[in-house]
Amino acid sequence: MTPISPSEWAVVALSLKVSCVAIVIMLPVSFGLAWLLERTRMPGKVLLDAFVHLPLVLPPVVTGWLLLLAFGSNGPAGRFLADTMGITLMFRWTGAALAAAVMALPLMVRAIRLSLGGVDRKLEAAARTLGASPWRTFTSITLPLAMPGVLAAVVLGFARSIGEFGATITFVSNVPGETRTLPLAIYTALQVPGGEGIVTRLALISVALSLAALVMSEWLVRRGRTGGGGHVL
Repeated sequence: MTPISPSEWAVVALSLKVSCVAIVIMLPVSFGLAWLLERTRMPGKVLLDAFVHLPLVLPPVVTGWLLLLAFGSNGPAGRFLADTMGITLMFRWTGAALAAAVMALPLMVRAIRLSLGGVDRKLEAAARTLGASPWRTFTSITLPLAMPGVLAAVVLGFARSIGEFGATITFVSNVPGETRTLPLAIYTALQVPGGEGIVTRLALISVALSLAALVMSEWLVRRGRTGGGGHVL
């Protein structure tokens, strides 16, 4: 097999950057949503849960179209980011990271929520009885016990971001060196006569990255089961 070319390595590097940024963006959001869904009795909780999981059931193209309406050049969020912070998402890798983050959100929220649900509330109550503040209880008991699920959420979100295609190509198009991640590069190579070698190499890299992420996620889940966690899928 022909060695991976520098341009193909650039696609891999861009995909890793987009996925890592997507996880950094979405991790605090996912944790906050998981906490609201698992630990509160807020009104409209069922509706919020449905909204969070919407990217799982919507066609990715529809999700990308909704992002385009909201964060495009004429969208309200897009104009706000451009006018206040000078951030442009259209045809940029930052837009690809946003699309990947939105598609990874349901998996991350689910993993963290199940992990929070497995935390023994009696331990938290005991800490509060002994005089620990809510923040001290959270940082010393809740978060450490939920950490395997949080790490599993990071890994699952990363794997989902690596494979994101539909929302990305709809929202930020397929721009070489800017938004052309692994799935888009594979799709592009499929349209070119004689591109089978590129497809094979990039597909093998995609399989390896996704498989490694899933194996790590399963290992984290098994490790967390000793603390009462469950399967995240």
